[in-house]
Amino acid sequence: MTATAARPGRSEDAPDAPPDGAALPVAGPAATRRAALRLIRRDGRAFALMLALNALAAGAGLAGPWLLGRIVDTVRAGGGVRTVNRLALVILACGLVQLLLARYARYVGHRFGERTVARVREQYVDRALALPAAVVERAGTGDLTARGTSDVTSVARTLRDAVPEVCVAAAQALFLLGAVVVLDPLLGLCGLGVLSGVFVVRWYLRRAHGAYLAEGAATSALAELLAATAAGARTVEALGLQERRTAASEEAVERCRRTRTRTLFLRSVLLPVVDVAYVLPVAGVLLAGGALHGRGGISLGVVIAAALYLRQLSDPLATVLFWAEQLQSSGAAFARVEGLGQAPRAPRTAPAPLLPRPSPEASPAPATPVDDRIDVTGVHYAYGDGGRSPAAHRDVLHGVDLTVRPGERLALVGPSGAGKSTLGRLLAGIDAPRRGSVTVGRVPIAALDPAVLRRQVVLVTQEHHVFLGTLRDNLQIAAPEAEDAALYAALAAVGADWAAELPAGLDTELGAGGHRPDGSQSQQLALARVVLADPHTVILDEATALLDPRTARHTERALAAVLKGRTVIAIAHRLHTAHDADRVAVMEEGRLTELGSHDELVAARGAYAALWHSWHSQGPS
Repeated sequence: MTATAARPGRSEDAPDAPPDGAALPVAGPAATRRAALRLIRRDGRAFALMLALNALAAGAGLAGPWLLGRIVDTVRAGGGVRTVNRLALVILACGLVQLLLARYARYVGHRFGERTVARVREQYVDRALALPAAVVERAGTGDLTARGTSDVTSVARTLRDAVPEVCVAAAQALFLLGAVVVLDPLLGLCGLGVLSGVFVVRWYLRRAHGAYLAEGAATSALAELLAATAAGARTVEALGLQERRTAASEEAVERCRRTRTRTLFLRSVLLPVVDVAYVLPVAGVLLAGGALHGRGGISLGVVIAAALYLRQLSDPLATVLFWAEQLQSSGAAFARVEGLGQAPRAPRTAPAPLLPRPSPEASPAPATPVDDRIDVTGVHYAYGDGGRSPAAHRDVLHGVDLTVRPGERLALVGPSGAGKSTLGRLLAGIDAPRRGSVTVGRVPIAALDPAVLRRQVVLVTQEHHVFLGTLRDNLQIAAPEAEDAALYAALAAVGADWAAELPAGLDTELGAGGHRPDGSQSQQLALARVVLADPHTVILDEATALLDPRTARHTERALAAVLKGRTVIAIAHRLHTAHDADRVAVMEEGRLTELGSHDELVAARGAYAALWHSWHSQGPS
């Protein structure tokens, strides 16, 4: 995996700016090289063995042309058939040795590649799982998916196939050029004419890295657009957005076409020039060797051997150039994969197997909440850069102060866009405030280790996901060690009576080819996971929005019984949730304007009273 020179005035360590405003960074050339070297060092013995075997194979391959030149000189000198036969057998033996060594070198190289790409895949998964939810949301699934599929596959192909092939070819090329120089220095100078292609290769390398990065970014953008369009197909159809989405898709396809045309142009310049560079040295050696032989300077066998060496040189150089595109493409892909390690990470959960781990003495012990109390103090939040952006971003929360007591039920209400869900994300530790603090037990929520955070606060939204696998698999995501009795109890707690009627019970496959849960069943699965996770605080952000009113009311009552003694923060437009809560917090335009019990706020005749009377007069179900 190659890297180009650093841009003027810019450190190679700095990550490349994500093309087209992508949220996930791209590793800079220096960081990419260091990561590649770390991969090699992790399996250094296999890599060194591969190089040694390739060198031996290349050395064995040098015998053929030299011995063939000896045969020509022997015949011209009137030598006997026995000498020719002996030299021919040596050529055959050397060819057999070269074949065996090259075969074993490729075997070692492929094993090295497979082990190394396994480390790359494992590291990618570790890093992807360590990304904060807010980073994943901003990046979009298209970029993350493209890096984990096409980019990792490109790196895998390079490590598995290109690296062994290029090592073999490079060793052969160096040995062949050295052999020509040893035969005759003047002919060696003619042979070095093959290096004239280096100038166009340098021209290609200086442009190819950026071109392939742009191609990868365009592919990610197209994947993101297509995924979003497919997921929202019903919305697109209902709102008549087909032409707009089609135009956006065509524009994304056109960007992909332009970036791929650019890389194709670079290859169309590189390959013809290099093809010419193969022929010129052979012609030069034949002309110069013929002149020297005519003057008695060298033997005909030496000229033939040098010409054969240079003719053989075209094969390893062709192999290197054949893989040059893959090396550049995979170099850009590896920069994108490695860039995931430079994205913001959840605290203390960003394992990087290729990096040295700090000693336990050097790592401070993580802070542990002293109790379950949640305090929001002077919180300001602006979307952009995860809420840590400068004041140039417009705040959507303005100086919010709130204390959530352990065990209470707090309802967050207010008109759409008032900041309820944003405050819920801050309370759940998904985002961090731009100013102010959100703490649980005097520890900043966003700074908690995710494993600790999940035992403290869980956010349940109206968005849900059913994973491929059995019903048991979907539930044990929240509690891997949970027994069947606990799983059935969690389902019963959220009113999921349908689970008992499934043909294979907890072993029923969900999704394609099995049971397809509808929207309300999927939401009940999400709520059952909350029951199994057993946090002390649960934030419900329209968590029952996809349920019909009767089922929603039944589920909320069931959850209220299950969550007795725990803190519940409910964000809802159905004000019966607020009626049942211990306290109600009213949000308006990013500010907390009212706080108190239902009866107190109704009696105050403020914003909540207006909401309550408006909702109540419409006859709530």
